[in-house]
Amino acid sequence: MPETSLPIPVPSEDPLKKEEAEGKKDVEQKLKVNGEAKEGEDLSEDDQQLKNELEMLIERLKESNTELYRLALETLRNLIRTSTSSMTSVPKPLKFLHPHYPELQKLYETWPASEDKSLFADILSVLAMTYSDTQPRGTLRFRLLSAQLSSSKHLSAPGLWGHEYVRHLAAELGEEYRETQKPAEVEEKPKEKLEPVGTLDDLRELSLECASFLLQHNAEPDAVDLLEELEIVDRIVDLVDDNTFGRVCQYMIACVSLLPPPDDISFLRTTHTIYLKHQKYPEAIAIAIRLNDQKLIHQDFHAPGNALMKRQLAFILARAQVPKEWVFPEDSEEDPPEDLVECLSNTKLSTHFRAFGKELGVSEAKSLEDVYKSHLENTRTTTANVDSARGNLAGTFVNAFVNAGFGNDKLMVEAEEGNSWIYKNKDHGMMSAAASLGLSLLWDTDIGLSHVDKYTYSAEEHIKAGALLATGILNTGVRTEADAAMALLGDYVENKSVSLKISAITGLGLAYAGSAREDLQALLLPQVVDDEVSMEVASLAALALGFIYVGSGNGEITGTILQTLMERDSKQLDEKWTRYMSLGLALLYVGLQEATDAIMVALQAIEHEAVSNQAQVLVDMCAYAGTGDVLKVQKLLHLCDEHIVPPKEKDEKDDKKDGEEAPENALKDDTFQALAVIGIALVAMGEDIGSEMAIRQFNHLMQYGESVIRKAVPLALGLLSASNPQLPILDTLSKYSHDNDLQVALNAIFAMGLVGAGTNNARLGQMLRQLAGYYYKEPDCLFIVRIAQGLVNMGKGTITINPFFHDRQIMSRTAVAGILSTLLAFTDAKSFILEKYHWMLYFLATAMYPRLLMTLNEELESFPVTVRVGQAVDVVGQAGKPRTISGFQTHTTPVRLGQTERAELATEEFIPFSNVLENFVILQKNPGWESEDKMDI
Repeated sequence: MPETSLPIPVPSEDPLKKEEAEGKKDVEQKLKVNGEAKEGEDLSEDDQQLKNELEMLIERLKESNTELYRLALETLRNLIRTSTSSMTSVPKPLKFLHPHYPELQKLYETWPASEDKSLFADILSVLAMTYSDTQPRGTLRFRLLSAQLSSSKHLSAPGLWGHEYVRHLAAELGEEYRETQKPAEVEEKPKEKLEPVGTLDDLRELSLECASFLLQHNAEPDAVDLLEELEIVDRIVDLVDDNTFGRVCQYMIACVSLLPPPDDISFLRTTHTIYLKHQKYPEAIAIAIRLNDQKLIHQDFHAPGNALMKRQLAFILARAQVPKEWVFPEDSEEDPPEDLVECLSNTKLSTHFRAFGKELGVSEAKSLEDVYKSHLENTRTTTANVDSARGNLAGTFVNAFVNAGFGNDKLMVEAEEGNSWIYKNKDHGMMSAAASLGLSLLWDTDIGLSHVDKYTYSAEEHIKAGALLATGILNTGVRTEADAAMALLGDYVENKSVSLKISAITGLGLAYAGSAREDLQALLLPQVVDDEVSMEVASLAALALGFIYVGSGNGEITGTILQTLMERDSKQLDEKWTRYMSLGLALLYVGLQEATDAIMVALQAIEHEAVSNQAQVLVDMCAYAGTGDVLKVQKLLHLCDEHIVPPKEKDEKDDKKDGEEAPENALKDDTFQALAVIGIALVAMGEDIGSEMAIRQFNHLMQYGESVIRKAVPLALGLLSASNPQLPILDTLSKYSHDNDLQVALNAIFAMGLVGAGTNNARLGQMLRQLAGYYYKEPDCLFIVRIAQGLVNMGKGTITINPFFHDRQIMSRTAVAGILSTLLAFTDAKSFILEKYHWMLYFLATAMYPRLLMTLNEELESFPVTVRVGQAVDVVGQAGKPRTISGFQTHTTPVRLGQTERAELATEEFIPFSNVLENFVILQKNPGWESEDKMDI
C-alpha cells in the first residue's frame, strides 16, 4: 500500500491556475486582430472561406479597373446583410472586416464621387459600428455621405442593415444633434477632423426613417425618444398607424410628468392629435381637459357623430367640472338635447349615487356611535360631558361627512321639527350645523332646497347664515336650469350682516366652482375692491372668485386682487385673512405653468414683505400643481431652508408656550415656509416617483425644520395621498399624531382623516379610536380626532376627495381648490378651525365625488354587467399585451373603485364607449357576441 502512494507528483504551482492562465492566453491570442496565423488555424472551413472571399473583394476595390467595383460592393453588401449571428456575438463579416476598416477609409477618400462611392459609404457606415469607441459617430457620418452622393432611389433604407444598426444610428443622431446645438466653443483636435456632414434637416429626415423602422418593429419608446432628442416629436403623427398609435400615446403620456416645460405640453398636444386622427374621442378629450384648452374641448366634443359617444364625453367633462358654455357657447344657435345637457350638468348624479349606495347596502343612515365605536376606546373616564358644546359641534361634522349625499341622516334631515341637532349647538356652532344640511343633501338640488329653505327664515342669524352656506354646498358640482343658488344667495352679498354676507359669498364660490360665470364676477369683484369692506369679507370674496374661475387665468380678477394687495394699508394686510386673498389669486392659475411669470414680478413689487412672500409661493405652487416639476420642488425646498429665527431665540421659539407668545412679526413672516411645504406635495403629487421622493424630504424637514415647517409637514402628507391610505404614510402620521407640539399632532390627526377620506380603512379607524382615548383631556385634539373619524367614513366609504381621476390621468382643478383652502385653514388652526370658522371644513365639498363605476345602457339607465376590479398595473412600454390589473376580483356593477384600482369588463359581450372604466360608462351590445356564443355550443 505505501508503495502506491509514493509516486504522486507535487507541482510547484497550483495546476488549475496554470490551465486557466494558458486558457486566457489562448483567448487573448484569438482575439488579437493581427495575429492572423493563429486565427487562421482556429477558423472552421466555412469561416476561412468567407474570410478569404472578403479579402479578395477588398483587393478588387484596390485595383484600377473601376468596372469591378460595383460587383465587389454588391457582393460585400449581400455578405454582410445575409450573415446571421447569435444575439451575443458580432456578425462574422464585420469581425473579419474590422482590421481592414482604416485602409478602406483611406481608399474611400481617393474615389471620385459616384453611385459606387455612395454604396461604398453605405458599407463603411455599417463597418464603423465596430470602431464606435475610437471614432465617434462614424456610422452616422458615412450614412449622410452616402445619402449626399446617391440619387435617393439607389439608397437603401437604414432598416435593411438590421435592428442593431438602426439603434446605433439613432444613438449617434442624438449625440450629433446635441453637438450641433452646443454654443461654439474651442473644439478639441479629434473633433476638428470630423466636420459636420449633413444639415439639421438631413439629420431630421434620417431620424424619421429610423423612427419609422423602430415603430414597425415594436420599439415605440425608442422611436419617441429619438424624435424627442431631435425636437420633432410632433412629426410622429404621420408615422404611426392603427397598430402602433396606442402604445406610442401611452408611452408619451407616461413621459409627460418627467419632461421639463414646454416639452410636456408639446407631448400632450401631439398625443391629442394622434388620438383625434384615429377617432379615439374619450382619450382625446381627456388630454384636452389636461391642457385646459377651451378650443380643443369644443372641437373634440363636437367631432363624433354618434349621439351616445357625445353623452359619454359629456360625463367625462362633467366629472372634470368643465363649464357647459365651453361646449355650447351662449351665442350659438344650436339647441342641445335635454339628456345631453343633463349629462353635462351632472343633474342625475344624486339619483345614481343613491342607487349605488342601495346596491352596496349602505343607504341606511349611520349614527355617531356607529362611527365613534366608543365602547372600543380605552378611556379612563366617560368623555360625554368633557366639553359638550365642542362634542356636539364635532358630531355635526361627523354626521355631515358620514351621511354625505344620502340625504337621510337622523340628526338634521329627518329630525322632527323643533328637535333638530342645530339647537344642540350654540352661536357659530349653529351656523355649521345648519350648513351640514348641504353636505347631507349633496348634489340633490330638487329635494335639498326644500329642506334647507325653512331655515332661511330663522330669526337666529347664525342659523340663517348656515342655511345660505348649505344652499351653496348642495349645488356643488351640479348645474341646474333653475340656477337656484344664484337666485337665493345673490341678494345677500350686499347684506349688512357680516355672517350672512360671508355665507352667501362662500356659498356662491362652492356652488359655481369651475363654472367661470361672468355675472358672478360682476357681483363679487366690488367686494374685493371696496376699502370699506373688512379684510375678512374681501379675502373670502377673492377666494370665491378663485373657486369660480379656477385655472382660467382671468386677467381682470388678477388685476383687482393685485391692486387690493398693493393698496390696503399694512395693518389690514397683517390680518390672518390675507392668505386667503393670495390663495384666491393663486387658484386662478392652477396648472397654467409659465403663464404666471408676469404675476410673479408684480407680486415682488408688493411692499408688505410677508404678503408678497406668501402670495409668490402660493401662485408658483398652484401654477405647477400635479406636474411633478423637479425644479419647482427644489425651489420650494430652498424656501424651507431659510432659518428665520435668530439663534438666541431659537430655543425659546421651539418651546410651545413661548412660541405662542412670540411677537407677531416673527410668526407672520414665516408663514410662507408652511405654504412652501404644502407646495412641495402639491407639485409632486402628479406622479409616483416624485411622491416617494417628497415623502423622504418631509422626513428631513420634520427632523430639522423650524416649528412652522413641522406643523405643515403632516398637512403636506395628507395632500400627497388624499383618499389613498398607504401604510408607510399612515405609520408616519400616527407617529406625528403623538408629537410634543400639539399643533403638529393636531394637523397630523386631520391629515390621517384626509389620507383615509371615504375609504372606511379599518386600521386607520383603530388608530383614531386609540387617539380619542389618548387625547380625552385635550378638547381641541379630540375635536379633530372626531372630524378625522367622520372623514374616514365619508359617504359610508363611497366618496373620494383625491383630485386625480380618469385612471389618475386628469387632475380636477376644483378638487385642488377645495383641499388647498381647507389645508390653509390648518396652517393656523387656532385662529380658524378651532375658533369660530370651523365651517371652513366644508371647503372639501368641491373635492368630494363618488368613487364608483356605474355602467349605463343606451337609454342612460343603470344596468348590471360583470367586471373585474384589481390593482392597476403600469404596462407602458412592455412587450405584448400584458394584463393591466393584478389580483382582481369579479363583481357586478355598480362597483366601488379604490384610488389605485382599475376595472375591466369580464366578457366581450358589451363594448364600452370610454377607454377608462370609471364613473359613468355607457355600454353598447357587441354585435359579434351572439354568433360566437352559438358556435361555442
